[in-house]
Amino acid sequence: MFRIALLASAILGLPAMAMADRIPLQADLTGKSEVPANATAGSGEVKATLDTDSKELTWAVTYQGLTGTATGGHFHGPAAPGANAPVASGWGTALANPVTGKAKLTDAQIKDLLDGKWYANIHTQANPGGEIRGQVMRAKP
Repeated sequence: MFRIALLASAILGLPAMAMADRIPLQADLTGKSEVPANATAGSGEVKATLDTDSKELTWAVTYQGLTGTATGGHFHGPAAPGANAPVASGWGTALANPVTGKAKLTDAQIKDLLDGKWYANIHTQANPGGEIRGQVMRAKP
């Protein structure tokens, strides 16, 4: 679509219109990805979209098989896989499956997110440091 707009503007001699990118992101959540790892049977998935024009991140998180009720859910960063980091954006207190939400990000947060330095984490009473976790990456086409 963007290429068509650029081609049309070039042919017609009109200025090119700026278009926001909507970047799809994803994370697979497992206990093996926790730091330290745990043996939970729980798993989950994050599907998110970053709108580069509005700087808004929207997400939907699904999970199953946790040791108990989800007591917390967050994006953490900046951190590479295997490292821990503070909360970068919380998911609020409504953690019923699926968890949906949105947040405005700063330019620094956007850079860290797109550089793969954010991870998603779901906490439970049995695993207060996190039961399942996954690094947020650009979604594969």
